[in-house]
Amino acid sequence: MDLAIKDVQRHLGRFLATIAGVSLLVAIVLIMNGIYEGNIMDGVWLIDHTGADLWVVERHRGGPFNEQSRVPENAYHSVAAVPGVVRASPFIAYTVERMVGGKSQQFTIIGYDVFGGLGGPGQLAAGRPIDQAHYEMVADTKLGLRLGQQVHLGVHDYTVVGLARGAVDSGGNPLVYLSLPDAQEVLYQLDNEAILASRAAALQSLLRAGNTPAQAERLLPLLAAPTDTISAVLVRLAPGTNPTVVARHIRRWLYYNVYTTPQERQLMLKGRLRKMTAILGLFRSLLVLVSLVIIALLIYVLTIEKIRSIATLKLMGATQWVIVRLILEQSLLLTLSSFACAYILVHLTAGRFPRTLVFLPSETAITFAVMLVGGVIASGLAIWHALRTPPSVALGG
Repeated sequence: MDLAIKDVQRHLGRFLATIAGVSLLVAIVLIMNGIYEGNIMDGVWLIDHTGADLWVVERHRGGPFNEQSRVPENAYHSVAAVPGVVRASPFIAYTVERMVGGKSQQFTIIGYDVFGGLGGPGQLAAGRPIDQAHYEMVADTKLGLRLGQQVHLGVHDYTVVGLARGAVDSGGNPLVYLSLPDAQEVLYQLDNEAILASRAAALQSLLRAGNTPAQAERLLPLLAAPTDTISAVLVRLAPGTNPTVVARHIRRWLYYNVYTTPQERQLMLKGRLRKMTAILGLFRSLLVLVSLVIIALLIYVLTIEKIRSIATLKLMGATQWVIVRLILEQSLLLTLSSFACAYILVHLTAGRFPRTLVFLPSETAITFAVMLVGGVIASGLAIWHALRTPPSVALGG
């Protein structure tokens, strides 16, 4: 007779309720694992999917994602002339919040050369890439847009011609792809009141500098903020070209900062993502620790509840192995059942989370091993207490 199974059958409702509670706790641990890895994947998604070998940004800047970078648009012509460069493409990226689909949503706009340039959306889930110079867009499915839908950005309406899936920035916000001129217009376009206010302020500044009204009017266009800047130049190198040599050439002669894709990735991981990764890692560790403590307490309480039955077994002449097997089997049954239920629950609901969840088999295996070892250690404490219980407890002693 398997006493562990018999005891579970006798208190089946309570045991199932315990499994349900522990499963929810373990599910939270698995979800935190997914959030931790998903945060890293989202953070470097755009870097990994641009197809660039080098990132040319403003000098002394860690751009274009860790900090703002502004480069003259025509800089890509100079970069394209560097030996070893096959293609150099202008690229701009910035985050906005606009009314989309009837609600305010935050997303990142990517502007790129739609006629063969780097930085485009790549493979699409539906529709086609942008093939017109103006007023077309490709959006991630997270925005809830449909093919053919019109979206108002700036002073123009843009038609959704393609849908991407999983295209997000470092904050998990969906991406919207526009042609470079359209992206620049959306970024720099001012409404009439803002233009008048800016013009008046610039005019007053020129007059205070001692210029006559006529001179101020002639000089006013020179004070206009440039609207043809970009965030970076994306570079594709010829096969066999040493990226270090090309980067050194660009830094020395063109006076820009240059990063390889692995370096750009490290900038993101050690910059913008570092604190969030550390916080998520801390919460993940705390959740695992709390889960182990709760499992240990549950197993201990389950053992204490049947301590009189254990004493009765001793009084009847049961060996210590029978008692050890009873507690250990129930502990393993609780741990394994809870983990299995949690695993199924997480994978059934993962697609409903607003952030990307990434479940690595190695992470899941480590979590399972930690939970299993924790359950065994917890059962060891309960076994130690049970073996010290004298048979006289069965008689009320």
